[in-house]
Amino acid sequence: MAISLRRRGPSKFEQAADGSMTLIEHVRELRNRLFWASLGILAGLIVGFIISQWVFGILKAPYCALDSSKNLAGGCEFITLGVADQLILRLKIALWVGLIVGAPVWLYQLWAFIAPGLHRHERKWAYVFVAISAPLFVGGVTLAYAVVGHSLAFIMQAGVLGEPTKLEVVSYVGFVMNMMLIFGAAFEFPLILLMLNFTGVVSAKRLLSWWRVVVFLSFVFAAIATPDPGPFGMTLLAACMTLLYFIAVGVATINDRRKGRGKEMYAGLDDDEVSPLEEERTPVAVSDRIDAPAPVESAAPVARPLPLDSRFDDMT
Repeated sequence: MAISLRRRGPSKFEQAADGSMTLIEHVRELRNRLFWASLGILAGLIVGFIISQWVFGILKAPYCALDSSKNLAGGCEFITLGVADQLILRLKIALWVGLIVGAPVWLYQLWAFIAPGLHRHERKWAYVFVAISAPLFVGGVTLAYAVVGHSLAFIMQAGVLGEPTKLEVVSYVGFVMNMMLIFGAAFEFPLILLMLNFTGVVSAKRLLSWWRVVVFLSFVFAAIATPDPGPFGMTLLAACMTLLYFIAVGVATINDRRKGRGKEMYAGLDDDEVSPLEEERTPVAVSDRIDAPAPVESAAPVARPLPLDSRFDDMT
């Protein structure tokens, strides 16, 4: 019995990597990637809507720990201004949770669309940076959640109304989420420095020379971006960014030593120091013979141009 073996064609990844995929195929692939990414976010949105009450219980814990939030029965109490504020807030929480739960799906679709355009070593370093960025973001979110409790206590005690103050639920949840997002994004700062170093743009010595500017900009960024008006959150965020900066400089130093950077030919010379040059002088005698220049050949005749209807096709 004869068995026919049909050769399998190149995959979509191979076609996109070698440039054989047409523009229409790229657009069609982008459409399919966006469709599957949307399904992942939609599934995460459903899960987020189901567990939104549990997530809200975690978000309100720093506020409920304050004595000013207690009612006469000892429970935690918020203020609601709009009729649909509670439903809109639940949908916002569900959307944030949906983006986090569906992150493996839409991040994979995004990576599958971008990866064919990268080299092999670029894809390897992308895996490393993504693996590092996720724990850093989680660490920033965790620190922000711990800062919220101290910030609320300071705000309640330093305000003109004193401690017995009830907060509006939508603004409170927005305050907590903004703190988490800013702290998580700020913790990604050392990855930018490491990318510049690993790609050979700047050296560790150059990064270390920027430490005064980095410390100053860290405090300026923390003072402007942090929604907490108290000094605790700003100082802690700036201190963490400075610490992560010096850790990134240390990793960059190890990388430079591994690659042998800083050992170039003129690395130990100052800018004003003149390097010695070996001169080789060859004396020329008066009686040396100088050959006559060779004659230049005449130019070939130029062919007569063809008529326009013979040189161009219908497209050009």
